[in-house]
Amino acid sequence: MSYICETSEELLPTYHYRCKECGYDFSEHQSFSDEPITICPQCGKNAVRKVYSAPPINFKGKGFYRTDK
Repeated sequence: MSYICETSEELLPTYHYRCKECGYDFSEHQSFSDEPITICPQCGKNAVRKVYSAPPINFKGKGFYRTDK
């Protein structure tokens, strides 16, 4: 899951997927309650998995350095 986009009347997270068979990468806007996609839209095989990545973070303010008191 990463960026959020606005569609019709609701906000949906974007999930990134990759097919283990053909390597096809794609993203889909889905609700939290939707089932994960398992069928590759390119090759049709049941080999799609979610791709997880670290969210962007920015350390600002006190408490993030050893020298802070």
